[in-house]
Formats: sequence, C-alpha cells, structure tokens
Amino acid sequence: MDLIQDLYDDIVIDGRIDYKEAKTDRRLAEVVKKLENEKWEDLEDSSKKAFLTNAYNILVIKGVVDEYPVASIMKIPAFFDAQRYFVAGRKVSLNELEKDWLFREFPDARLHFALICGAKGCPPFPPEVFRAEALDKQLDEQARYAINDPSFIKRENGAGSLVVSLIFQWYGDDFRKAEGSVKAYIEKYETGRLPDEFNISYGIYDWSLNDIEADSGDLGNNQFRYVVSATIPKGTTETKLFNNLYTQTIGDGSFRSTFFTSFLTSLYGVTDRISAGIELRYRMVHNGGADATQWDVFQFSDAENLRNGITTIGPKVRFAPVPKWSNFSVQSALWIPLKNDWEGTAVKPYIDWNGLTWWTQFFNDFPIGSQFSVFTEIDILWEDISTSEEGYNRLSTPVTVIGSFFPNKKTTLYALANWSPYLTTEDGYFWQAGMGAKYQFTRNFEIEVLYNYFTNRFLNENDGNASTLNFGIRVNR
Repeated sequence: MDLIQDLYDDIVIDGRIDYKEAKTDRRLAEVVKKLENEKWEDLEDSSKKAFLTNAYNILVIKGVVDEYPVASIMKIPAFFDAQRYFVAGRKVSLNELEKDWLFREFPDARLHFALICGAKGCPPFPPEVFRAEALDKQLDEQARYAINDPSFIKRENGAGSLVVSLIFQWYGDDFRKAEGSVKAYIEKYETGRLPDEFNISYGIYDWSLNDIEADSGDLGNNQFRYVVSATIPKGTTETKLFNNLYTQTIGDGSFRSTFFTSFLTSLYGVTDRISAGIELRYRMVHNGGADATQWDVFQFSDAENLRNGITTIGPKVRFAPVPKWSNFSVQSALWIPLKNDWEGTAVKPYIDWNGLTWWTQFFNDFPIGSQFSVFTEIDILWEDISTSEEGYNRLSTPVTVIGSFFPNKKTTLYALANWSPYLTTEDGYFWQAGMGAKYQFTRNFEIEVLYNYFTNRFLNENDGNASTLNFGIRVNR
C-alpha cells in the first residue's frame, strides 16, 4: 500500500492524473507486478474490498499509460473488455474485475465513486490509497468528495434544479437500494451547498481523459475528432439530423426534379460495442419546368407537382464486431414505408419506395498521423423489397472513400467519392464526388455541410445534371 501511496503522491493532482509522469515512473510497473502475486481471495473482507478497488484504479492508469498520449479511453479499443491483466494469478478485464469480482461480493453503491474509469466524467481520483482499516470512512469521504464536486453535480441557472452525472442514471438501482432514491442518496452526502428542494436531470458524460494536461499531451488534431465508424459508449445517446437536397435537370433544363430528404436517427449505447435505435425519413418532392428552382420544393400546398411526408420509419443498429478494431463497425437499418402509394399515382409524384428498404453499411476509419484520415464504406442496399410483380427489388453495392484533414481540434475538411453499381436493374450505376466540412462546437455537438456533384446513366444519356447540398447536426449525450 505504501508503494501505491508514494506513486499517488506524485501523479494524482486535484483529482486528475499526470499520465505523462506515470508513463516514466518505474513504481507503476512495480505496483502492477505486486497485483499479479497477491492472493486476494485469502484476505478478510475489508482487505479484499480495498485491494480490488485499488487494483481497478491502478490498472486503469496502466491501460492508459500503455497507449499514452491519447485523448480518451474511448480511443483505446474495447478498453474495459479486451485489455486483460494478471491479478492474483488470473487474467481479468476491467469489467470483470469490477462486476464479477468486486460488485458481486460487495454491492456497495459508494464504490461507484471510488472506481475511477479514466474519464473526466468519472468522480475525481482519490488522493489516498484505500486501506482495509479505514475503508468505510474512506468510501464515505470519496462519495462526499464526488457529490460536492461542482463538475460532478452542478446547479442549473441557480434554481432548484441539479444537473447530475450520468453515473446516477446508469447505476440508479444501486443508489435506490442504498437510500431509497437517487435524490436521497445525494442529500446524504452533500454538505449544504444544494437547495432544500431540487429536481434532477442528467448531464453529458465527458469521456475525455482525466489528465492534468488540458489537451492530454501533444496528441495532434486526429485524436480529438468524432469518429463516424465508432460505436457510442454504453448508456449514452447519439441523435443525428441529416438533410439532403437533391436536384436534377434534363436536356436544356426544361424539366427539374428536386427531392429534400431528412434522416432523423437516434441511437442508444446498449453496450460499448452495440448501439441500437430508430431512424425516421421525411421527404419532399417538386417537379417543375424551366423556371423552377431547387428551392421550390419547400412549398406546402396541394399542387400536383408537390408532395411531402414522413415516408419511412424503422430500427437501426450499429455494432463493432472486433474488439480491437474500435474504428470498424457494421450498421444496418430497415426502413418500413408508412403508406403504399409513395411511388406515385396519376395525380401524385413519386416520393419514395412502396416496399421495404434494407441498408447495411461496413465502416472503417484509418487515422494517418495527427491531421489526416481515410474513411471507407462498403454498403449492401436493397430497395423496394417485395414479392409482388410491382416490386422493384433494386440491389446495389455503394462504395465510398472520404479523405479528411483536421486543421485544428474542432474542424474537419474532407473530400468524398462514391460509386454505386446496380446489380438488379438496367440503371447501371451512379457516382458522386464532393467537398465538405464539419465543426465540433463541443465534443457532443457538431454541424456538417457537404456539396456533391452527381450523375448516373440516365442523366448521361439525356444530357442531364444533378447535385446535392447537405447539412447535418449531431448531438451526443
């Protein structure tokens, strides 16, 4: 214990870790070696509980140090499951150490403030090693330390409303078992700075590294970006609104057709490797003559050349099948039409397929140095799925490559190329190419703009032109 405390004295500063110092400190390796040889199952309960709690915190530091510099533990593939360490002669992951070894035997809600996961959203790191003879007092102090930390629980606009850590939501049952309610648990340990009456809401969890370095060392801009192909952390949500304005003209421009499509997607992190949710598609269409513009689609009237509506809704799932490949994922969505006349009638224009659409995407992202990356996507897209003769049953295999440049920690500039051959129709293909940009106002809020030139066999054969203008918003909580 004294060796751990000596290490803490040099690397724990105001609840955060000096990972740069820890990376060169030989004592860390010595402590990890001692964990390997400890016979914790022979210890008294208080000693066992203290040992496992200290072991978890030490191994989190070890796991980060092995990859340092890094901006977040979420940048380390399957940090809590794939990384395994020897403890008491047995190999164990952080999740197994926490759930199977510690909480199964000691279901103590205070441990949620004592186990520090390596993120800023975690409770502040305790300055002292946990000791069997003082453990109960230390756990009380750590709970009080966390609950009274203004970054962990904060007032909202000075009123009787508190924004509390998502830890209280994720492990709400543990806190309710201890004190009857989350609110009662907070009241037990708060030191009078909170209002007598208050309501609770849950804030955004900050997964950035709990490093004393504000930017986690000299990481380059690549480490701070949002990675599209990654799954979202367990217990968090991701909401995206992506808008696409497609317009095409034929021949001398005497006919213009324009579609506006909004995709609203909401995903929930079921586990760190599986995200599931729902996707809704809203579409608008306008067909017009030589004087028509793409903006004419934004009219709400009963004209025969206009149509709009929520056309499809359905489930969506994204999962990372290989734990060590954190930037490789598979995403699949099933769009279910909400009407059976979307393909048009004598008085209504086409707006969407009447049948189901099944879209499966294979994502991978390859960081290149500190300021570049290449994103690849291969899809299997089956549209208007139907057993009837009217069904189009169009199968295509789009391939997308995106090269990105990160001039600073918040900005992404990228170039996109997409090729899509059709396998079951005479349409042949389409391809598009364009330029885009993203800006992260915060780690949890981002906007995106993209312009693409678009063409296919029909447009080429009929002297046509097409383009898309896109705007997206992403919010994570």
